Amino acid sequence: MSQPVKATFRRVGADGVLSDPPLKVVINPTDYTLDKGAQIAEINIPGLDSPILQFVHGNSETLSMTLLFDTTDQGMGDHVTAVTTDTDKFYELIKIDGDLHAPPVVFFSWGESGFPGSELGDAISSQRRQGFKCVVTSVRQQFTLFSPKGVPLRATLTVTLKEYKTLADQILELNLRTSDHTQAHVVQQGETLSRIADRLYGDPAAWRAIAEANNIDDPLELSPGFILEVPPLG
Repeated sequence: MSQPVKATFRRVGADGVLSDPPLKVVINPTDYTLDKGAQIAEINIPGLDSPILQFVHGNSETLSMTLLFDTTDQGMGDHVTAVTTDTDKFYELIKIDGDLHAPPVVFFSWGESGFPGSELGDAISSQRRQGFKCVVTSVRQQFTLFSPKGVPLRATLTVTLKEYKTLADQILELNLRTSDHTQAHVVQQGETLSRIADRLYGDPAAWRAIAEANNIDDPLELSPGFILEVPPLG
């Protein structure tokens, strides 16, 4: 009989690489809740029956879950194992990292397939995901069982996660276009204009159109993270 797949948390490095080994929950949650909203403005126009709705921006998505931890399988005598040996690993995810000067970015995943958002339609396929890149915004710890000497043996952690996306992440995911189908492209390490033109136009020789649209004099000097306007070819 195969073992159940554990829900996992991994720290995300500055280079986007996930830490290994993953931090696995002891007991899988019975459920989790995702909450995504959008900021919609109401524009009132005299004489109309209802205001015009205007999309302003999307709101950060949140994921919340409850995790159960229990170390009573080690007994409740003099040589008990404190449940904090497990819970403190998760509590660390909301503490300030000395190198980052902030809590770490983490990636939550569970299951081999079917994570919410993994089956988005072709029109927005660039926004598909296999997990939840996020920061931990809340950890509520409740300890409910103790040994005779006061060692905590059972705990419930209520964890809230908020999605984390850089500007570059969002531009690449959304693939936004203007009315003339101009695209935006975030320059990656080692990319050249000809390579970008080959990828987006299918013609590396079309790099001049990108250079002219962005007032680039030297096509070899591209800084990673720079956002290019990629115009349609006439």
